[in-house]
Amino acid sequence: MSETPIDYEAVYRALPGMVALLTPDLVYADVNEAYVRGTGRPREALVGRFVFDAFPDNPNASGSMGARNLRTSLLRVLSAGERDTMAVQRYDVESLERPGEWEEHYWSPVNTPVFGPGGKVALIVHRIEEVTQLIRARGRAGDDRGRVLEAELYARARELQELNNRLREAHAREREVALALQEAMLSARRQVGHHRAAVRYRPAVGALNVCGDWYDVVDLVGGHRIGVSVGDVVGHGLAAAGVMGQLRSALSAVSRVADGPAQALNVVGRYAHVVDGAESATAVTTFIDFDRQTITYSSAGHPPPVLLHDDGRVEFLDQATDPPLDARPEPTPRPEAATTFTPGATLVLYSDGLIERRHEDIDTGLMRLAESLRRHRTEDPETLADIVLLELLPPGGATDDTALVVVRL
Repeated sequence: MSETPIDYEAVYRALPGMVALLTPDLVYADVNEAYVRGTGRPREALVGRFVFDAFPDNPNASGSMGARNLRTSLLRVLSAGERDTMAVQRYDVESLERPGEWEEHYWSPVNTPVFGPGGKVALIVHRIEEVTQLIRARGRAGDDRGRVLEAELYARARELQELNNRLREAHAREREVALALQEAMLSARRQVGHHRAAVRYRPAVGALNVCGDWYDVVDLVGGHRIGVSVGDVVGHGLAAAGVMGQLRSALSAVSRVADGPAQALNVVGRYAHVVDGAESATAVTTFIDFDRQTITYSSAGHPPPVLLHDDGRVEFLDQATDPPLDARPEPTPRPEAATTFTPGATLVLYSDGLIERRHEDIDTGLMRLAESLRRHRTEDPETLADIVLLELLPPGGATDDTALVVVRL
């Protein structure tokens, strides 16, 4: 029995609540019938117009903040990618029949992002519950003291919303600083000697916080060798980005003089013990010797790198796995393993945001990655990196940061 197709446009039009769709420029893309009835504005008078041209604040009402609060909420949704539920707002609407006269409305708005294919907000669902009659009924039923209390509560709600706005703005500024710090450290490096490499970093979508994922590619002393690493710091925001910078710099420096990846992680593990915020940080590092065509690797609690052989065979480098960097109170030598490759193979390192999904076994994510790499193994590193991110990350973006390095050997 075939399923009956659902006409979602008809469903949208028939929704009993007031719903509008806004573009990232805060222009009406569409409104449903309930929105037309509730605002008293025909659809053709709204679609294509800037929200605050269609509904400005009442210039005759002192302290009118409906438009200002709504603007703050919508911009917050665009920047943070999170749903924002507003307190009840008084929003006066100018009468179409009697210009200059304003009708008092009380609306309870909820603004929800809709993400496009690139993980950015493509639309905002602006839903309004009309509570004007409820507020007026309460005012008529109460005595003078009740109306005074209601006014005080309304004023306190406005104050709390203003405080909430300031806190969110502070978090947004912290996020911008953390992103700037990460971008400065995680510079793109597309060429490794005569070999091509691609690097990608995708911050978590739908959160004010930036996490501590990182990658690094360094030239090693002696022969035609490079070191490739990826790590992950537990935590969020500027603090996590700062810890990430310390651990990345330490591993980058140590790798240049260490005998191998295990020794490099040993030293960085000792350093992690004295870095506040480095608890449970993970890292994996690989030393690639192009002359001997070998990869030596060691992992401190991190998902295994993937070696995609030229014939399509996928090898997970999981024979030298150990606990996170600072997991042991006393330093213990970490394991190290090696494998061989032939020219044309591809090495892929990544953070767990690429493969882990809530309520899903990690092996499922690993197999998904292996299959994606196998299907597209003939692509150059830049194209392959983009394809892997497109196929593995959720359409709306991941809830964890993602770092990715693709090296053609």
